[in-house]
Order: sequence, then C-alpha cells, then structure tokens
Amino acid sequence: MIIIPSVLESYRSLKDRSIKIVFETGELSPSQVGDLQGNILKAGFLAFKSDPFKEKEKELLDSLEAEYTDTNKTPSQRLRGVLWHLFNKDNEGYKTFPSYYENKLEVLINHFKSKLDA
Repeated sequence: MIIIPSVLESYRSLKDRSIKIVFETGELSPSQVGDLQGNILKAGFLAFKSDPFKEKEKELLDSLEAEYTDTNKTPSQRLRGVLWHLFNKDNEGYKTFPSYYENKLEVLINHFKSKLDA
C-alpha cells in the first residue's frame, strides 16, 4: 500500500468513459518513487481524503483485495490500451503509435504462428 500526501490537481473524461486523475506530491523519497514505479499499469484502489488516514482506516484499506476486470472493453481494446501506455512510457524509436502498434502486433502474431510449426 502506498500512502503519499498529495493534491488532487485535475481530472478529465476520456473517450472510453474512464477518467484520468492527476495528483501532485511534494518531494518523494527514493523508496516512494520505487513503490510508484513498481505499480505502473497495475490495477488497484485509490483512496483520497483531505485529512491523514487513521490506523484503522489504513488497516481497512490494506485488507481490500482488487477484483479488477474491465468488462466494458473487448480483449483487443484492452491490449491496444496497454500498448498505448507502453508506447508513451518508451516508444522504442517509433515516431507514431500506429507504427509501434503494428510492429508489436506483428511480433505477437509471429510468436503464436511459430507455435503452429512446432
């Protein structure tokens, strides 16, 4: 569980009806940055309140288990979304997302085609 004092900076609606939420923090310790990095693209819970969490609240939050399934998107839409986030994180030299996406799909297709020949 990561608890970081922060300010809710903004939010916006996205095309797929999800919401992008932006928080701003003060300076973080290297371990806090590592905790954040280790959770990139993971599903979980977000709890926000203007006062610090009490111990009982922290215990309750820690006991929650994510049962995240994205039932509003097809598997191909979910794959495209993950690839979009990866492209934004590291475009691997591709100038546009369509070229990145096409290449990644070709790699996946070839991977599974090779299983047919085995």
